[in-house]
Amino acid sequence: MNILIIESEIYLAQKVVSRLLDDGHNCDFIESPNIDNLTKDYDIVLLSTSLPASLCKTIIRRYNDSIILLLVSYISDETVTNPIKEGAKDYIIKPFIMDELVRKIYHYRECKSLRKELNTLREYLDFQFKDVDTSDRMLPSSFPTLIETNSQISADKLAFELIRKLDIEMKFISLNSDNWLKKVNETFNGVLYLTDYHSLKRNSKDNLNKIIENKKCILVSLEKEDDFPYNKIECHKEDSLMMTNNIMTINDYVKMMVLSYQSKYPDTELSKKLGISRKSLWEKRKKLGIEKKR
Repeated sequence: MNILIIESEIYLAQKVVSRLLDDGHNCDFIESPNIDNLTKDYDIVLLSTSLPASLCKTIIRRYNDSIILLLVSYISDETVTNPIKEGAKDYIIKPFIMDELVRKIYHYRECKSLRKELNTLREYLDFQFKDVDTSDRMLPSSFPTLIETNSQISADKLAFELIRKLDIEMKFISLNSDNWLKKVNETFNGVLYLTDYHSLKRNSKDNLNKIIENKKCILVSLEKEDDFPYNKIECHKEDSLMMTNNIMTINDYVKMMVLSYQSKYPDTELSKKLGISRKSLWEKRKKLGIEKKR
């Protein structure tokens, strides 16, 4: 990491620099900065609040994308409260144990990294879900609940909508994994999201159903499950790829492709992508009862 230390106590600053260099970081140290000369970007800024409050405020605003930790001699509005309101993350009181400063640096670096990753994942999920319409689907009202669907992504969207509504943690477990039973039996206070229920054999389903009786679980099956003993909701999409263990017929595949992409491609291009003539596509529409969208 690139770290800037702004501290008027030279002995203290040298100790901090020495420790951080030993940990493999790049460090710059200045006593009293001229803000116009600060042109480099830093991951961490260690800022002494012994500097004038106006200068501290300017530095915090200059490095608003960095993690700013305050080095303070005493706690007051001027040394702690106001700088944190401006954007500093935390403070440490002098004299401090060096390990405590390093712990704070790594803690806030990890928090920042996790926040970036979380934002990226949220943006990706929003992108994946943007064309998935679940407005007519009821969220599970009790647990355990099985979602019967032909669209895994629709079930995913329902599950994420539920945990956001409940503001509760969710743990994902694929029932196709080798250690699913161990994971299901682990202590967890949030919602278990169990996919691939359809892949289990009859005796495994019966065993799982007993285990989850008093657990907060959402299960997903891409096949019809007549014998599931708890709450069940259906979420079927007519134009969705049938992700099941069954092989689709040619006609079913053509129908699914036409329904999925006819609004995106004209018939000339759609027939080429399907490897058939435009006349054959017209005949398939007629035979399979596919209404052409206009």
